[in-house]
Amino acid sequence: MNTFLVGSIAGAVGGGYFLYGKKQAKAVPMLCGALLIAYPYFIENIWLTLGIGVVLCAIPAFFRD
Repeated sequence: MNTFLVGSIAGAVGGGYFLYGKKQAKAVPMLCGALLIAYPYFIENIWLTLGIGVVLCAIPAFFRD
């Protein structure tokens, strides 16, 4: 159940990043958004899911195009 909750939050944030990247024509937020939407389907460990989500959420803040 916790993995589902984390995956849902990651998908919502990923959707926001994806739409932002698409509207602003920026590749980094759009790619991170797509990865945030997709990765919870493949990982079942809660700590790994949380760690990957935090890293993917932070990447657009450091890499601006």
